[in-house]
Amino acid sequence: MLVATWNVNNVLKRLDQLLAWLESRKPDVVALQELKTPTDNFPTQALAAAGYHCMVQGQRSWNGVALLARGQEPLPVLTALPGDPKDREARYIEAAIKGVLFGCLYAVNGNPCPGPKFDYKLAWMERMRQRAETLWATGHPVVLLGDWNVVPTDQDIYKPDTWQDNALLQPESREAFNRILDQGWTDAIRAAHPADPPPFTFWDYRRRRWERDAGLRIDHILCSSALQVRAAGVDKDERGRDSPSDHAPVWARLKGARQTTMPP
Repeated sequence: MLVATWNVNNVLKRLDQLLAWLESRKPDVVALQELKTPTDNFPTQALAAAGYHCMVQGQRSWNGVALLARGQEPLPVLTALPGDPKDREARYIEAAIKGVLFGCLYAVNGNPCPGPKFDYKLAWMERMRQRAETLWATGHPVVLLGDWNVVPTDQDIYKPDTWQDNALLQPESREAFNRILDQGWTDAIRAAHPADPPPFTFWDYRRRRWERDAGLRIDHILCSSALQVRAAGVDKDERGRDSPSDHAPVWARLKGARQTTMPP
């Protein structure tokens, strides 16, 4: 099974690029973030014509997440991250696809920090940890993938000292991410690149960071123990297209998926 995640940073603006990439790469499951459109405006018909069924939780102007499944309808499980019924931001969905539970997430950025946005980030990550713990305990094949807005280590950024005040690198952010990894999840990119610095997934539009390869790794695919990572990488060329997202698609080829009932 080939799975992928991509923060498209406006799905309508980059629909042609998304469709071309889907045709070329042919992933089985794709998680999208930062749709920047309400659910009703999501390009469901265009994606259906390309062979993909969609589960969408959109939001006007910002946020928004979607799961695309090639040749199969996603079976919805959740349309929001549990733990805070007052949180209305479209940042998390879950669906069962081909015997695997997928959680698509767009974690909180948290800037500026310190401040209320950083507090929200840490609270959201704690809710994510609790949900991940529940899913891990089932023993079912689960993939949590998306834009986590955390740079896990200094190896995952071109020059950490220039980002010291950014929420993505704060010790609290890294600790929150590590608490999830410590449950036993496999970081697909890290597993596929154990000896080398892992590839970046994001290059800011400012200061010619793409041209200088001044990137960060903040998009992650985490897999439960029921799944084996056979390969993983980043389709970096997509960041070099005309008017691209500031993120590139991240993919992983997984083995060991099995049909199963889904957790509550």
